[in-house]
Amino acid sequence: MTEVDVVRVFADEHGRHGNALGVVLDPAGLSQADQQAIAAELGYSETVFVEDVGSARLRIYTPAVELPLAGHPLVGVSWLLARETGRAQDFLRPVLLAEPVPTFVEDGATWVRATVADAPPWDHLRLAEAAEVEAADPATADEKVQMWAWLDERAGVVRARVFARAFGVAEDEACGSATLMLAAQLGRPITVRHGEGSVVLARPAGPGLGEVGGRVVYDMRRAL
Repeated sequence: MTEVDVVRVFADEHGRHGNALGVVLDPAGLSQADQQAIAAELGYSETVFVEDVGSARLRIYTPAVELPLAGHPLVGVSWLLARETGRAQDFLRPVLLAEPVPTFVEDGATWVRATVADAPPWDHLRLAEAAEVEAADPATADEKVQMWAWLDERAGVVRARVFARAFGVAEDEACGSATLMLAAQLGRPITVRHGEGSVVLARPAGPGLGEVGGRVVYDMRRAL
């Protein structure tokens, strides 16, 4: 039996919405093929397998592929490890990255700082109005795109949706890596109203770096 903790990452200020994340804190005996199969069975946009809680060494899977970097899984697992261990995390160590990923808490939000080039190769499509983002059809959208429009450009508030069939996900409720990339491209902090009602915070963090963060809520533990 495999136990999976489920959290919602990038919840709104009332703890609603957010992108579901599965986290396996004890993957002993599971091969990489087993882990990929579990991620596919769960069907969340990502599932994390923590190979060592003490060092925060982990693997990240979509239902279709393993990723070196993804925003909502790293934010979510940082929060969950702090909850489980009783101490805030300083770094996460995705197996497929050469360097650890810094993580920290600020104003009630959990953040990670990452190299933009390590993110999946998202496309970004700016639309003229938020209503066009709302009307986008996942069936006809590109396979790995973040569609976005300004809700309030002066305040840095964005409306966005992500479509990710290339990674086995029709629509990603709240995508941290695409939003991190968008903030880096815009060169300014942004607050993104994502998916059905999630809230993603992102900002540039120096040359080639970005930060993404948000609120995390624990949902349940399930067994497979």
